[in-house]
Amino acid sequence: MTINDLQIGQQGIISTVGGEGALRLRFLDMGLIPGTSVLLQKVAPMGDPIQIQVRGYELTIRREDAKMIGLQEVVK
Repeated sequence: MTINDLQIGQQGIISTVGGEGALRLRFLDMGLIPGTSVLLQKVAPMGDPIQIQVRGYELTIRREDAKMIGLQEVVK
């Protein structure tokens, strides 16, 4: 399961951070680190981008990027 698979209001724990090189480093710099809890807050009207809450702040990412962040556990 990835962040992309969450429904609004669902929460999960990051297990893997995909991407290569600068893209992966950008994810880590934004706080998307394994063991961190994320909550899907909003989805844009056309479905992309999505807004998540991570480490106490809101982060907007593209669905394509959200598919690269794996989750180990989803809390409903």
